[in-house]
Amino acid sequence: MKYTIMINEGPYQHQSADSALQFTRALLEKGHEVFRVFFYHDGVNNGTRLSVPPGDDRLIQKEWSELAKEHELDLVICIAAAQRRGLMDADEAKRQGLDADNIIEGFRISGLGQLIEGGIQSDRTIVFGD
Repeated sequence: MKYTIMINEGPYQHQSADSALQFTRALLEKGHEVFRVFFYHDGVNNGTRLSVPPGDDRLIQKEWSELAKEHELDLVICIAAAQRRGLMDADEAKRQGLDADNIIEGFRISGLGQLIEGGIQSDRTIVFGD
């Protein structure tokens, strides 16, 4: 079965981001396909490379990045939600006249069309968070 995953909560606000990560890992272990993981609203914060939690906490952004690399996942951050929260990839930062970017490896910025495409291409779309 082919899935699209949508994440609407940040990595340290609620359990949603952790649940989505564990669910995605379980899907891949069972041999399912993950067409795309789409980060929306505060969920875009799962893609920042500048988060530094306490040493005894997990770095969920790095876990997503590593999972994407291992399984060639398409991790998409909504551009409008990202801009509102100060997340930029190198191209968007340049376009906006900014001198820095802050997206962790494995993520990319795009629009809501990527979510719609995921829903069309997948058998199921699973949403984590409000």
